[in-house]
Amino acid sequence: MQYRSIGDTVVSAIGLGAMPLSIEHRPDEARAIATVHAALDAGVTLIDTADSYHWHAGEAGHNELLIARALARYGGDTSGVLIATKGGRGRPGDGSWTVNATPAHLKRAAEASVKRLGVDAIGVYQLHKPDPAVPWAESVGALRELLDAGVIRAAGISNVTTGQIRQAHEILGGGLVSVQNQYSPAVRDSEPELELSTRLGLAFLPWSPLGGISRSSLDGPSGSTAADTAFHRIAAERGVGPQRIALAWLLARSPAVIPVPGASRPASVQDSARAATLVLSAAELTRLDEARAGHPADGVVSGTG
Repeated sequence: MQYRSIGDTVVSAIGLGAMPLSIEHRPDEARAIATVHAALDAGVTLIDTADSYHWHAGEAGHNELLIARALARYGGDTSGVLIATKGGRGRPGDGSWTVNATPAHLKRAAEASVKRLGVDAIGVYQLHKPDPAVPWAESVGALRELLDAGVIRAAGISNVTTGQIRQAHEILGGGLVSVQNQYSPAVRDSEPELELSTRLGLAFLPWSPLGGISRSSLDGPSGSTAADTAFHRIAAERGVGPQRIALAWLLARSPAVIPVPGASRPASVQDSARAATLVLSAAELTRLDEARAGHPADGVVSGTG
């Protein structure tokens, strides 16, 4: 395992996104706990969760409670594991997601997460999503109060713009340690946020980091992109899966990047963890970027003709 930093905490360069263990089509608890244990066995020391990671109404905090049980049942040392949870979203049980980032809600949610995780203070508490009904400075101000009260040790923000990052950085100072936005081979809208996070010394945690990478054969399904095919071809040359190549590509984007791929099976998280030791060559990175930009790569021409 290789390591990177979130604030002053050193963590594995690949984290575990625990959401699939608690939402729709989740595995049974035995497999879910085995997946967390497999991550720990592979050297993963960052687990990303949220109070809204659940399936049915009335089970808020399902994922946090699951992570707490998994850590308690693990036979090894878990003192170096960083749990990053989130507050500010909800799930009424009909498949939808709601947003509530009022200061009062965030404070209650953080205190509830502390109890569910069984910790003295939350390692990293992330504001899950800006609430259009609440001024951004007020939501971030709640994180400041939680920091000052010792409820959380560090703060993060998610699904944000560069302007929101700058404002949060002004309010939180060194208490702000991370940004979590969607970023993957297929979705690069957050390139400006990644660049700003790198300049500010903030960890950048891509969610859904494997977007755009199919699990199909080398040639890909009908309509697959040149970028997808390029990832598959390099994976075949390396003798690994394309998902591992995608994670290695993400790690090469910036030393601030710490992907948190989701997993619901032990084998999946073990494969993801191995990406931390896979270093792509400059030539391989160029091939992947050219394919994404629409240039010929490995004999593949983008476009629909």
